[in-house]
Amino acid sequence: MMRWLARLAHDTRASSAAEFALVLPLLLIFLLGIVDVGRLMWTWNRAEKATQMGVRYAVSTDMVPNGLAAYSFVVNGGLTQGDAIPQSSFGGASCLINAGAVSCSCKTGATCPSPLVSSSANALTAFNNIVNRMRLFMPEIGSTNVTVDYDYSGLGYAGDPNGSDVSPLVKVSLKQLTFRPLLFRFFAGTITLPSFSAALTMEDGQGTVAN
Repeated sequence: MMRWLARLAHDTRASSAAEFALVLPLLLIFLLGIVDVGRLMWTWNRAEKATQMGVRYAVSTDMVPNGLAAYSFVVNGGLTQGDAIPQSSFGGASCLINAGAVSCSCKTGATCPSPLVSSSANALTAFNNIVNRMRLFMPEIGSTNVTVDYDYSGLGYAGDPNGSDVSPLVKVSLKQLTFRPLLFRFFAGTITLPSFSAALTMEDGQGTVAN
């Protein structure tokens, strides 16, 4: 018995298999890590492109805060025809989806025309059109992942006969996106990605062509 145990202790015929079994988990983790880095960069690139295309669409179509788009800073705002819109008259607004409807609010410390939204249905359509354009590049985007800001830019003038009096800086933000690495599939975990945003100055703002 002792002789058999001694022979077994010096038997190296399965040493390669044992070493491979020890190294295999590390190799699999390394391989999956490489794949996950590629998947993460692909997801990151799609999110950036979707945000860029969202703001590109937003500046050339209907404004989500349609009350702002139709507001006359001459009739209702007390400005003289041709005056530049001061920041004291419009400081910026933010629009998002809340309980299935569009909610646009004036930014903290800013002044905005009231109401910012005159037609809830049209505002929802304009917002969803932006989201749908973004989904062409990243289908998993939901309406609650998107925020559209209209910030003061110093452009525009009171009584503009060709459209909105203000030409705000439009910023589309994409937030609360998650990424699930292959390794996390065994533990049901996800990674929350940082927010993505892109901004352009309002162009058409009426959707005369783009809508």
